[in-house]
Amino acid sequence: MAKFVFNMPDIGEGIAEAEIVQWHKKVGDTVKEDEEFVDMMTDKATVPMESPVDGKILEIAGEEGDMVSIGSMLVVIEVEGEVPEDVAEEAPAPAPAPAPKAEVVEERIEVETSDASDADDALAADPEPEPLPAPTPAPEPKHQAKVLATPAVRKRAKELGVDLSQVKPSEEGRIRHGDLDQFLSYNSGYGAAAKTREDEEKKVIGMRRRIAENMAASKRNIPHFSYVEECDVTDLEVLRAQLNASRGDKPKLTILPLLITAICKTLPDYPMINARYDDEAGVVTRHGAVNMGMAAQTDAGLMVPVIKNAQAKNLWQLANEISRLADAARNGTAKKEEMEGGTLTVTSLGPLGGVATTPVINRPEVAIIGPNRIIERPMYVTGSDGVERIEKRKLMNISISCDHRVVDGWDAASFIQALKKLLETPALILVD
Repeated sequence: MAKFVFNMPDIGEGIAEAEIVQWHKKVGDTVKEDEEFVDMMTDKATVPMESPVDGKILEIAGEEGDMVSIGSMLVVIEVEGEVPEDVAEEAPAPAPAPAPKAEVVEERIEVETSDASDADDALAADPEPEPLPAPTPAPEPKHQAKVLATPAVRKRAKELGVDLSQVKPSEEGRIRHGDLDQFLSYNSGYGAAAKTREDEEKKVIGMRRRIAENMAASKRNIPHFSYVEECDVTDLEVLRAQLNASRGDKPKLTILPLLITAICKTLPDYPMINARYDDEAGVVTRHGAVNMGMAAQTDAGLMVPVIKNAQAKNLWQLANEISRLADAARNGTAKKEEMEGGTLTVTSLGPLGGVATTPVINRPEVAIIGPNRIIERPMYVTGSDGVERIEKRKLMNISISCDHRVVDGWDAASFIQALKKLLETPALILVD
């Protein structure tokens, strides 16, 4: 038998460490050659690690959520016979183990003693800790005995988790079902007590931790401002319905491809919106191509796949890319290059979009656009005859958040007004 140390390989240029997202094997499990045993995350890419040997796992680097430095031990595998030379040569040399910190040692010798000599003896002997005495059941509160109620009322209160001492009894001093109903109605508003859910602690790891770090960095470094405008999308929805009615085997259009096309047509006059800001170098890059980030909610959290060169795609190509990238993000098959290089992001909650949103910028981009829910409302409309009348129209608010270091309020407002014109005159969207 021999021990093979698999060190964390270099899986990306400039990456110093990776996070343990999920172990597929545990200590004591067997692993086959080329079998995935752990998923590691760097930046926004999750990379599965495969074993180069057959064997039994003896040691792992840490728990899910822990960070592992490049070149340090990730897993130790026991193999039969000698480790193959080609595998041994490929494996990075184990990183030297750091010296134990003083505070760690102090934690190990923290015992309940009256003086230092007792502590030294305890450390040398390393005795098993004495079992704690079994907890004594807490006595029933005395006031419980004074509560008058029938067994049926007591049983019902117990099932609902209600302390009968908190319920005001009837005039004769006995708690009845009506008194319990009144208590429940007053305290819950629905005539039934909600069950208390136990507190739950969940470690923030993987994509959720990346999201938290990115959002915190965005709000900490970027002076955000938001601008919201109302758009009449009645005619846009008519156009969308007409396109879908004659689409054949093409994908069904949502409003998003139409919106992205309108954005791409508007951006050439407002290049400060389609930009990235390197605040360390003090350089703003105004991009010609539109690499449109598309915020997508997944089980792992918010992910932003990127539609590359969105300005060069027609409505149906955009619809295909939106569907493909959203599916890849949700099932975890999105490639690293599909998650990078965005120049502007659109975030949409669809029917949950609300009246207005103030989205957080996807740093280092300088703007993010949020279409909100479409709502039918009456509004004044001036007809071709010049007569003003009230009609039912479909209205949608468009939100934009911008980096005030790069984008001025006038620029943001002017961009949204130009975008509004296209959305309210949708025939212009289809004109080159």
